[in-house]
Amino acid sequence: MSRDASAAVADDEITYELPGTFRVYRSGRVERLIPEISVPPSLDPATGVDSKDVIINPSSGLSVRMYLPPSAVSGGDRKIPVLVSFHAGAFCVLSTSYPGCHNYLNSLTAKAGVLTVSVEYRLAPENPIPAAYYDCLEAIRWVANHAGGCDPEPWLSKFGDLGKIFLGGESAGGNIAHNVAMMLGREGKKVEGVALVCPTFWGKDRIGSEKESRASLRKPEDADGLWPVICPGLTGLDEPWINPVADSGRSLAALGCRRAFVYVAELDLLVERGRIYYEKLKESGWEGEAEFMETEGKDHCFFLSDLGSEKAEEFLERFASFLNKE
Repeated sequence: MSRDASAAVADDEITYELPGTFRVYRSGRVERLIPEISVPPSLDPATGVDSKDVIINPSSGLSVRMYLPPSAVSGGDRKIPVLVSFHAGAFCVLSTSYPGCHNYLNSLTAKAGVLTVSVEYRLAPENPIPAAYYDCLEAIRWVANHAGGCDPEPWLSKFGDLGKIFLGGESAGGNIAHNVAMMLGREGKKVEGVALVCPTFWGKDRIGSEKESRASLRKPEDADGLWPVICPGLTGLDEPWINPVADSGRSLAALGCRRAFVYVAELDLLVERGRIYYEKLKESGWEGEAEFMETEGKDHCFFLSDLGSEKAEEFLERFASFLNKE
């Protein structure tokens, strides 16, 4: 084999693969294994939720997909809570227009009666962490600025209760929600609440069920290898972005919200991380109110593909209750 041919083979060697999600090659090429299917914003006949795409930063192209429940239109002058949502996808795949993400937010928006703003953040590894955090922080500030009469997006101005802004995300989005809330807290700011749904946290040492052989969608080795790919230059797997409860991490007492909801699924590889996050948050000296829910017999973010199931409905009911609690 010639030297050029050998180099080409080496460049095409897979250096990391998250099964069923994406591959990275030595050449730097990224192959996404989930089909890039998208659905346009529309009036959803099943829920009555209307949606639209809005570019919030023309320079960078940062955009959001907004969801308006029918109850907002029929509710007179009553303002409704605003949920700023961050989608799943291991920081590397999916989008606001992916059918599973879109349908999930249609259902949640209708059930909770909230105005949802889903952020189209930049994906890793082409845009390493913390790019997604900064995109999502910019989107939150864009939403909050409507309270001062700036950036007059009509749905936010007319329907949004900007005194009740929530952050929420599933999987990678749960990690983003936590880290952005920490950024806000360090600025002395608070949103009404943060919902971490099957959040993607990890750490150097195995804990609890991570030591067992489980039928989860993911294996510990998958998580070990993910972070160096999406966030090059890490000094280890206990850095605060990854492991918010590490001894060397920042205190959770700084979390910039008044309430928190942590949701986990029993069969998820990441379940122990969500459980311990909830416990450490309560012990941290944080002055807010925390809620916890665990679904038995289900795996990571099962509701994205099983939205009509009884357990998905129970989760949605609890999430909606959190968003509407006085």
